[in-house]
Amino acid sequence: MHSSNRDRVVLAAVVFAVLFSQVLLYPGVATLVEALGADVATSPLAETALSASMWFLVAEFAAYVAFVGVWGVASDVTGRRTSFIVSGAFAGAVGYTALAVSPSILSLSFEGVLLLRVLQGAMTIGAFSLTMTMLMDLEGGHGKNMGAAGIAIGLGAALGAPVGGQLTGIDPLAPLFVAAGLLVGVGLLVSTVPDRAPSDRRTARAVVDGLRRRPVLTIPYAFGFVDRLTAGFFALVGTLYFQDAFELDAAGTGLMLACFFAPFALLQYPLGVLSDRVGRVVPIVVGSLLYGVGILGVGASPTIPVAAVAMIAVGVLGALVAPATMALVSDLADDGERGVAMAGFNLAGSLGFLGGFLVGGTVADAYGYEAAFLVVGGLEIAIALVAAPAFVRLSLERSTTFALDEREGKDV
Repeated sequence: MHSSNRDRVVLAAVVFAVLFSQVLLYPGVATLVEALGADVATSPLAETALSASMWFLVAEFAAYVAFVGVWGVASDVTGRRTSFIVSGAFAGAVGYTALAVSPSILSLSFEGVLLLRVLQGAMTIGAFSLTMTMLMDLEGGHGKNMGAAGIAIGLGAALGAPVGGQLTGIDPLAPLFVAAGLLVGVGLLVSTVPDRAPSDRRTARAVVDGLRRRPVLTIPYAFGFVDRLTAGFFALVGTLYFQDAFELDAAGTGLMLACFFAPFALLQYPLGVLSDRVGRVVPIVVGSLLYGVGILGVGASPTIPVAAVAMIAVGVLGALVAPATMALVSDLADDGERGVAMAGFNLAGSLGFLGGFLVGGTVADAYGYEAAFLVVGGLEIAIALVAAPAFVRLSLERSTTFALDEREGKDV
């Protein structure tokens, strides 16, 4: 168990580093695209700085969607995780470096920059998703393991943006070099963790067919999709809302977002452990209902202090839902299908994040912020209400799935 505790910390650090490197680019993305030297004016994909920034971000998420399943299937078929994470991390580092040196060496068109971004994203998602799968392979309780992943994700998102903003102020290309260095460190660090992937190898068809025989996985996938949609919504629309509604500057907006990210990050591990003890139903279903209500509360807040309290509440509730949802994937996946099961969850999450940009931005632009908060908060409430009957039925049929087996010290 001591070894599992140490490996849990190392793998959580890897998840943090990968996400931190990703978020470093976000605060100065418009400046970064300009510094890359691509002639956006001649590209039909980038008529403005805003559209160029959007496509630069979308290219990475599109690669996530396209390739996360490939990494998961490959890992399950071969019964290996570590070597794939190392290769994905090192190749992702090469991708970040290629982007960083492209202005002085490659002189790429904007489409060429996007292609490099796709290749970098295709490699990075392998390191991210399979590291989370290695956490699934650990003993000690799925809630505890996914809580460790959750706190790493939360801290990576919370700290990556302010650090990235400072780096951009030094040099617009600096976040790319730092991200490359972090991924090299990821490849070296994960090599110190034993590979616990199940050794019973299967064909790719058998792995995919096994996942298809578990339609119940659509429950955590649906919750993961909507939860990430809310994250994408706050990243784009929430930021603009706080600045427009309360006339906050960048620093004030950052503090407001920190009201969410601080409890969201720091509480995921203890609340993940809690879900091992009380089961997944209450944290996910009740937590999602209250989470949706909290989002509506943020949109209806009349003053900055009230909005800050609402953001703290949303952060706490998000920390209740997120690790339990990931743990449910671990509960339901067969040992030999964990890689592709977690890939499916990350696929749903990536689509959700894109949906948060598109749905939130479109509704806010057409009908205003109040309508956007109503739609996104309503979606969170709706998925909880729709999925609740099936979820409760699943809990009754597989009660041992959601409880920690005290005799063996692991989920069953």
